[in-house]
Amino acid sequence: MEIMNRQWRLAFYPEGMPAEGNWTLSEAPVAEPGDNQMLVRAIYLDVAPYMRGRISPQKNYAAGVSPGDVMIGGGIGEVLRSNCKDYKPGDIVVTDHSFGWQEHAVLRPSVVRLVDPQLAPLPYWLDALGMNGMTAYFALLDAARALPGDTVVISAAAGSVGQIAGQLARIGGCRAIGVTSSPQKAAWCREIGYEEVINYRAESDLAGAVAKACPRGVDVFIDNTAGAIHDAVLQNLATHARIALVGSVSLAGQFGKPDIGPRFLRQLLIARASVRGFLVGDYQDRYAAARRRIANWYQTGALKSRFDIATGLEETPKAFLRLLKSENLGKQLVQVSAEPAPRGNR
Repeated sequence: MEIMNRQWRLAFYPEGMPAEGNWTLSEAPVAEPGDNQMLVRAIYLDVAPYMRGRISPQKNYAAGVSPGDVMIGGGIGEVLRSNCKDYKPGDIVVTDHSFGWQEHAVLRPSVVRLVDPQLAPLPYWLDALGMNGMTAYFALLDAARALPGDTVVISAAAGSVGQIAGQLARIGGCRAIGVTSSPQKAAWCREIGYEEVINYRAESDLAGAVAKACPRGVDVFIDNTAGAIHDAVLQNLATHARIALVGSVSLAGQFGKPDIGPRFLRQLLIARASVRGFLVGDYQDRYAAARRRIANWYQTGALKSRFDIATGLEETPKAFLRLLKSENLGKQLVQVSAEPAPRGNR
């Protein structure tokens, strides 16, 4: 009997904040893997802020999704059939971008990594051991050059990148200050080692709240949001501050429109600050070493993550929209099928 594959396809480009109607759920026969390919069944699918930029006709740093295409996205899955010498049925694999919002995908070895469930639970492979862990690690330690004793401000502090970056700052001897959007998120940030947490939705003077939390100024800013938080931090820079522009999720509802707001060129000049755009793909040749360090911190109990997991492929667009609206706590994922029973070592 032919097996059908449910897939979320982009129906049309959104204007402003996306809505569920921007995608349609379709069915197609499951494809057979060709030479050096494998058929993989989805267990967890990723939703992430970068996807907003991929569903726009505007020029971006990577190819976008066109109407009618399967929505882009990473995933963790079980190999069902394999024509690859290094992968066999039953293996668990992860891909950062190439699975798509669907129940099955045909993948090549070049876009997957083998998952070791004994090293860390499966969701961690799309979080601390995945692209978000690499983002937190290289944005903090390379792009922003965080040093022991630095005051480090991190926006979206209870999201996937934020929760990892805050812990890495703590591990590195920095003073981590988180900016987030609810008391529940603030409590989680404190639990994982943020020294101070600002709930920006509860502050009438956000720049003043940053000044109070950072009396000596901000040495490092990991900017995951842009918008009002960015503006508040730029009014509180320490001399020689380093800013890594990692994301702009707060502008998801204004995508494609001019980013209009205050200009703080004078503050940047006085602080002799540096501002650096950050794309994690620039560090691919260093992923393996970073992943080993992060895995060690996880195994020794120095690092942990929280996950916000929706259930069922049909929930994928809703989960993505929750992320864009800052309704998630921790890494947002979608569980499409049950995890397989544990096996012995490969």
